[in-house]
Amino acid sequence: MTSVVPLELTIITGLSGAGRSTAAKCLEDLGWFVVDNLPPTLLATMTELGLRSQGAVNRIAVVVDVRGRAFFSDLRTTLNVLEARGMHPRVVFLEASDETLVRRFDHVRRPHPLQGDGRVIDGISHERTLLAELRGEADLVLDTTDLNVHELRAKIDAAFGQPTANRLTATVVSFGYKYGLPLDADLVADCRFLPNPHWVEALRPFTGRDPDVRDYVLGQPGAAEFVEQYAALLRLVGEGYVREGKRYLTLAVGCTGGKHRSVAVSEQLAERLAGDGVGVRVVHRDLGRE
Repeated sequence: MTSVVPLELTIITGLSGAGRSTAAKCLEDLGWFVVDNLPPTLLATMTELGLRSQGAVNRIAVVVDVRGRAFFSDLRTTLNVLEARGMHPRVVFLEASDETLVRRFDHVRRPHPLQGDGRVIDGISHERTLLAELRGEADLVLDTTDLNVHELRAKIDAAFGQPTANRLTATVVSFGYKYGLPLDADLVADCRFLPNPHWVEALRPFTGRDPDVRDYVLGQPGAAEFVEQYAALLRLVGEGYVREGKRYLTLAVGCTGGKHRSVAVSEQLAERLAGDGVGVRVVHRDLGRE
């Protein structure tokens, strides 16, 4: 008897202008059956059709455009119904900064769907407030403020490409606090308790990728213990994520400028994650900005 592949359901939502359509197109390219702007009340029906296909359609992605409180209530009710049936949809939430969203709407010369007689920023503020609860419950939050189309595709591919059962995919992002926190981070590790190589003249021009800087950072009191214990914490958190059906983790590792300490520690933590069987991608966000 041929076994039927379990149905996967992903809901793509978030702020208007944040890249929902791009995310949907990327999933379509990965072989997902994508439905755009489906009313939440039809999600259960779409799921039933997928189940009846006997495996012909086993990965469905739905773009849900939440534009009113009644619409949001319908989505919440539908998600509860699906959970009661044993379905656990993955919710992907896309967002961006107000400035970025305003610029994008200006570029396409279109009004925000919720601005009414007000300004674009008024519509963005209304939508952000309306979706705050949904954002907090999302399995994956993607901030597209500093992402181009290709970078967003890479994040979607990392989260959904080559799915492997019981496997976590992690992105480790080094950053500089003076440039701001990565807004899509699930966890943040602060390396500023370690001495800064910036104040060592011989090391200042180099980065945490260079052996001399790496050895200096990791040779400081508490550095090795920090890496080992944080790796153990990540192991614990990662196992919990997998149990809860969450497959994507973003870890941000910060220092002052994102050049020395955070880069060296990020590389070390990424090695530990890879050693635990986690799929790892390392991004040094602020390297080269100084």
